[in-house]
Amino acid sequence: MKLKGKKVVLTGAASGIGRALLQGLSGHDLKLIAADIDGEKLRAAIAEFGSHDFYPFTCDLSVQDEVNRLFEFAAKTMKGIDIFIANAGIPYYEQISKPDWNHIGKIFETNVFSIIYSLEKMMRLSDRFHFVVTNSGMAKIAIPGYALYSSSKAALERFFEGYVLEKEPGIYVSMVYPIATKTDFFSRASVPPAPVPWPSQPPEKVASAVIKGIERDKKTIYPSRLLRLSQLPFVRGWYQRRERRCFQKWLQKRNQKC
Repeated sequence: MKLKGKKVVLTGAASGIGRALLQGLSGHDLKLIAADIDGEKLRAAIAEFGSHDFYPFTCDLSVQDEVNRLFEFAAKTMKGIDIFIANAGIPYYEQISKPDWNHIGKIFETNVFSIIYSLEKMMRLSDRFHFVVTNSGMAKIAIPGYALYSSSKAALERFFEGYVLEKEPGIYVSMVYPIATKTDFFSRASVPPAPVPWPSQPPEKVASAVIKGIERDKKTIYPSRLLRLSQLPFVRGWYQRRERRCFQKWLQKRNQKC
């Protein structure tokens, strides 16, 4: 799908991959609603990269009514949506230890429910659109510290694998699988900050791959080819053992601060 003249919604636009996407899309002739829960960061990003056709929208996408407000704003501001980039997500790095229904719910409401619900809203809005999901390499390989996070990303993968088998021909879906990306994701994921998995890549590389993938109607987008190597059994085992050692070191630091 060509980007010129299109009406785009980008969630999680204030930081990380979303901010890099905002910058990359600013070079195209299009209208865009940039949504994020952090209004201050969002306005700063729009001021730096945006144009007169870029509109900030502050919302909490873990809440159904907030997603509805986003679509209402898009209908009022742009008279429709051609491309929806579901990039927002909640990071957590933690040891599963105590029952916490609300914590589990918050992760899945943001990382899964809001994305599936947004797709359903798009289906009511149009019979021709491009829906892009920023998934994660952790949908392909689980590592310690991210059991809940990676399970939410795996749930997205299974849902969209099934959905593309039943969707109408005019609907395009792209699933993006970044490896660890050099953003504030890991500093926000825990206290002390989570260790950055190896290898990692800059968010600009992910954004470039996503934009090219949209233009080429790619079903799956791998910003790094290294992710495919992780599917080899001996690489997978070595990598998970490596990340377990990093997790144990993180636990020691966390316990020393308590």
